[in-house]
Amino acid sequence: MSRNAEVADRFEEMADLLEADGVEYKPRSYRRAAENVRDHPRPVEELVAEGRDAVEGIDGVGEALADKIVEYVETGEIEELENLREDLPVDMAALTSVEGVGPKTVGTLYEALGITTLDELEAAAEAGEIREVSGFGEKTEANILENIPFARQAQERELLGDARPVAESILARLRDADPVVRADVAGSLRRWRETIGDVDVLVASEDAPAAVDAFLDWDAVDDVIESGTTKASVRARGMRVDCRIVVPDEFGSALQYFTGSKDHNVHLRNLAIDRGLKMNEYGMFEAGEAGSAADGTESGEESDADDPSSERTGRRIAGTTEAEMYEALDLPLIPPELREDRGEIEAAREGALPDLLAEGDVRGDLHTHTDWSDGTASVEAMIAAAADRGDDYLAITDHATGPGMVGGVGLDDGDLREQMAAVEDAAADAGIEVLHGVEANVDADGGLSVGEDVLAALDLVIASPHSGLGADRETATDRLVAAVEHPETDVLGHPTGRLINDRPGLDPDLDRLVAAAADAGVALEVNANPHRLDLNDEAIRLAVEAGATIAVDTDAHGTGELDFRRYGVHTARRGWAERGDVLNARPADDLLAFLD
Repeated sequence: MSRNAEVADRFEEMADLLEADGVEYKPRSYRRAAENVRDHPRPVEELVAEGRDAVEGIDGVGEALADKIVEYVETGEIEELENLREDLPVDMAALTSVEGVGPKTVGTLYEALGITTLDELEAAAEAGEIREVSGFGEKTEANILENIPFARQAQERELLGDARPVAESILARLRDADPVVRADVAGSLRRWRETIGDVDVLVASEDAPAAVDAFLDWDAVDDVIESGTTKASVRARGMRVDCRIVVPDEFGSALQYFTGSKDHNVHLRNLAIDRGLKMNEYGMFEAGEAGSAADGTESGEESDADDPSSERTGRRIAGTTEAEMYEALDLPLIPPELREDRGEIEAAREGALPDLLAEGDVRGDLHTHTDWSDGTASVEAMIAAAADRGDDYLAITDHATGPGMVGGVGLDDGDLREQMAAVEDAAADAGIEVLHGVEANVDADGGLSVGEDVLAALDLVIASPHSGLGADRETATDRLVAAVEHPETDVLGHPTGRLINDRPGLDPDLDRLVAAAADAGVALEVNANPHRLDLNDEAIRLAVEAGATIAVDTDAHGTGELDFRRYGVHTARRGWAERGDVLNARPADDLLAFLD
């Protein structure tokens, strides 16, 4: 795992701290550099080894920022960041997780009230102290207090997109270790939930202590929380990572058990009891008499048995593989994404499990941005990156001006007409189908922020809400339905506008929205950016059941973000989506027919 993400995180923290201190221009440079470092195809440590010129080859990284990258790679710290932290000793990530609280607000409240933590912010709001600070008032104070519970909850869960690379880093290391026979992720991370508590890793080995040592030797470990002969927990990349070692013959049953979910496993164990079987993390056993109902032991927790050997009584009939565990109950293997006890077991018994969308089924991206708006790459670079991935087509859909767009990032109608020619020129030698579209902003009444003549001339129109995201349900639903029913809308982009662990977004009547989309022939987006994953899994299932089309898009603002696709695919799988439900899993001709 490269250190690009670490450098990017620190640049973003520096930007926040500088902004909190009132610095105007530097934060923008740090944020742009952070995005480019995060997206860069080569590890920064390789660039540092090659020399300063290679580091400065990253777009947006000049001499000063290159010095900081070299400093971090060589020492693990950036002195200027340490000084900024000392000058402003606040929990910036926690405080800015409160909707409406940005870095400047954090700086102001620190200077006025000495607030450094979420608890102190809550106490000050409850005491009525924030309203007394210049520039604040009762309404601002009330909004802060109202949004703190959501922010506190968000602090307890890691984003899927942050946790998955960490898990894959340790898996790569463990799978190369001599004592390890097999290794995989478990828990909610294996089910691809949008947020996770801890990273759970399961290892099969005949030499558990040696496998534990291989885990602890991981170079990303910052702190060892606990360690034993068959399990260990560490803090790595800012996350807790738990590793459990089992014998190879029990890997399948343990993987099934520790993947969960709790409700899915309880349902399965009750089916086993009805058949005179006992199902646990050690395997499937003949139990003789059908015992009492299964308990509610959470997947990932220890079983209730004081002596694990007591859980291995009876003739063992399955457990080496997950498939065996399901076969013993006359069920096909149920994909991890579906294991939430939402009807998947009944569907499996009836032979009605969906043929889920696969990562390789998606044939192109319909929502991407370039440096014409707020992206970091050129039109040509985005097209080349899509072609390198083997995609059949790509849509360039930069932001239009309108509600929610700040800082001049959106294109007006004249800009869009000019961009048409640029996209056409770039597409001439692309080797893939290139569409020119726009991400238009949905106004308060559901109208679009682009002229009708321009909309009609574009290949693709994505209508997205970027403002008014605190509206009540009826208002939100009316607005989104109006956008869906606009004759030029092809895709409703990130329909709720939520940012996971940051803001809840709109809460529309989904039954009404998906019905309107199905009737209008408009695709509903599954935005694959791990900060969004919008629509979420439950909404996707409603859409699929209503016969609506979905589109799995990355909303990429740089070439590296095209890799977000997998998060959207697995979210769609959690929503029971099949290939036929997905617009951009269709061949180019079928896509164009839908857009026409």
